[in-house]
Amino acid sequence: MKLARPFIRLPFTFEADCLAKEAGQLEQGAWMPHPLGLKGNSAVALISQDGKDNDDFGGRMKATGYLEKCPYHQQVMASFDEVLARSRLMKLDAGCEVRNHVDFNYHWYTRVRIHIPIITNPAVIFFCGDQKIRMRAGECWIFDNWRRHNVINGGAADRIHLVIDLAGSSRFWKMVREMLQFDLGGSPKSGGPGINDLLQFVPYVPGKQVDIATENYNILPIMAPGEIDALVADLIREFEHHPDNDPALVDRYKILLTDFARDWRETWHRYGIQRRGLPHYQGLLDKVKRQLHPNRRALVTSGNDIGVNPIIVQRILRAALAVDVYDQFING
Repeated sequence: MKLARPFIRLPFTFEADCLAKEAGQLEQGAWMPHPLGLKGNSAVALISQDGKDNDDFGGRMKATGYLEKCPYHQQVMASFDEVLARSRLMKLDAGCEVRNHVDFNYHWYTRVRIHIPIITNPAVIFFCGDQKIRMRAGECWIFDNWRRHNVINGGAADRIHLVIDLAGSSRFWKMVREMLQFDLGGSPKSGGPGINDLLQFVPYVPGKQVDIATENYNILPIMAPGEIDALVADLIREFEHHPDNDPALVDRYKILLTDFARDWRETWHRYGIQRRGLPHYQGLLDKVKRQLHPNRRALVTSGNDIGVNPIIVQRILRAALAVDVYDQFING
């Protein structure tokens, strides 16, 4: 999700030692390797599709058995009073890194990731855009994952963060806007109290029972035409003014995507979400795929210089039709 600046600190602090103790009690087999096989990167699923060990973004999200073993993690996650998406413990081994990348699939178009460092060290550096920070244990941050970002653990100990994905209610984003008055160091930009005066400490309360709201309907079996229009328009804005893009190819892609959106709407008006419309929707997706330039970086975005083709495929085409959630969405 695009933010006003690379890093924004949220006004919460947590008991890192308590979180670390709970994380340390989880069995070694709970840690899943990174889905792309990145060295030294692993995670424990806390909220996942159907509460199982997976890295999936879509479908009904549930607390896992690992989260049920961690009462303070539950209290921390519930303290935001938001509907939560996929959330995990993420480990970055000593001497390893999260390589430079951009998060651009459908999930990240509307979601932001909260980072709460549990175990860290001064040699863990988080880079995003043109900024870099050292997040301290127990702090709470969000960052702009539409900008290029990476993390380096140059220390001798593993780093563990609690990461929580969410789209955020108006309450959440009001809080984010308020935190923009502070710079990275927590000083106010125009006088007044510093960030330390506003921080809310969330302690561990033994025996406290909490309810965690999780996403149930995060992807449509057939994407509504209005959302297709919005995704297409946003992506066109991202590539149409890049100075290195071929103007003729820019025009061709604008026509291709706009025509796709119009045909999707026409098909929607005829079939809606009826199953008999599925072959027609799939035909539209296949038609776009066939017309993409063979070079995935034939066009690149203005904001972060990444290839447009992968964004089309992952953000629009793969998300536009999700037949596997059809029965859940219709029947509840």
